[in-house]
Amino acid sequence: MSTVAEADGAQVAVLQAEAAYARTHPLADRATRLFIALAAFFCVNAVLAEFIGVKIFALEDTLGITPFEWNLFGQKGSLSFTAGTLLWPMVFIFTDVINEFFGRRGVRMISWIAVVLIVYGFAFAFAAISLAPASWWVGAATTQGVPDYQKAFAAVFGQGLWTIGGSVTAFMVGQLIDVSVFHRIRQYTGDRHVWLRATGSTAVSQLVDSFVVLYIAFVIGPQHWSIPLFLAVSTVNYAYKMLAAIVLIPLIYALRRAIIAYLGEARARELHEAAAAA
Repeated sequence: MSTVAEADGAQVAVLQAEAAYARTHPLADRATRLFIALAAFFCVNAVLAEFIGVKIFALEDTLGITPFEWNLFGQKGSLSFTAGTLLWPMVFIFTDVINEFFGRRGVRMISWIAVVLIVYGFAFAFAAISLAPASWWVGAATTQGVPDYQKAFAAVFGQGLWTIGGSVTAFMVGQLIDVSVFHRIRQYTGDRHVWLRATGSTAVSQLVDSFVVLYIAFVIGPQHWSIPLFLAVSTVNYAYKMLAAIVLIPLIYALRRAIIAYLGEARARELHEAAAAA
């Protein structure tokens, strides 16, 4: 018994020493370094998803399979998505991982930072578009089938304000809902069923996200989609996001194990309990 008590006492002493050192050397704390790394990956994925989202790709042609014709709300179409869907599933994963160890405050903080960076990026994209192009540069890509580089640049980076506004609004609303649902499920499951709170929170938040962004961008916006078309496209996008969330469940568990190994079980448990209590 004394040996066990001494071991526990030694571990507590080590943790106290590390905590004292971390207070004067913040970057020496592994939890701080972990949060910075997770926040960086979260923000870069969110910003890139916004910028590459201007491209619409055909999933069936990309995979080389027979086109799947969906028929919803009296509308028909193939499986076409924005290129941003390649990155949004990673945003969901990092949201859940940060939620797991740093709680609501951590998710809300990085979500607001991501929104500021997205707006910042688009502001400078529009500033770059407004710059007078060099005459020799305009035709620099003619051999690549781009006769006017300035128009191509403006078309790619100059996304409509309705699209940008809808996407940023949906992203922030979705994040706030995600963190709330995540912790509500956590209250009932405790440390069990990580997959349930991860997919459950994504299911609710992306239901809002998928419909809000398209409604603002394409129903209220200048294109004025019909309601049946809006409902059909939103449903297909939501189904894709949920499928991606389910497929990536093993990655959440892998990241969780890697984080625990990096932090040490005692520190990881301390963060986990603090996040749950908050």
